[in-house]
Amino acid sequence: MKQVTIYSDGACSGNPGPGGWGAILIYSEHKMEISGFELDTTNQKMEMKAALSALEKLKEPCVVQLVSDSAYLINGFKQNWLDKWQKNGWQTSKKTPVENQVLWKALLLQSQKHQIEWVKVKGHAGHPENERCDELARQAIEDNR
Repeated sequence: MKQVTIYSDGACSGNPGPGGWGAILIYSEHKMEISGFELDTTNQKMEMKAALSALEKLKEPCVVQLVSDSAYLINGFKQNWLDKWQKNGWQTSKKTPVENQVLWKALLLQSQKHQIEWVKVKGHAGHPENERCDELARQAIEDNR
């Protein structure tokens, strides 16, 4: 299987408010930048949308290293939140509906297609690709004001 590295980030102007997301996909010597915008959203949704949009670009099953500064996104997979939520009928431990279910379910579907290593990096800490994804996300917001 092809090995792909994905960097992703989301941003929101206000929370909720206008939001943007950005991602970089790297395969061998090929590099693709993608971004998008939503008028009324949250930062967490944009973090998830960035990762999901990048994964949806893959045309075949791949070995993926997905790098994000979103603890929410990464922990959903690394700390087995998704398994627990599914067993609880998509409810939290407090018996409230899991937020962002549509995005979580779409990410879960993608995670079943690919072999994904979920990697957390510290945001705004000088990581070049993470910084570039942040720029893409913020530019998407600016371009749609």
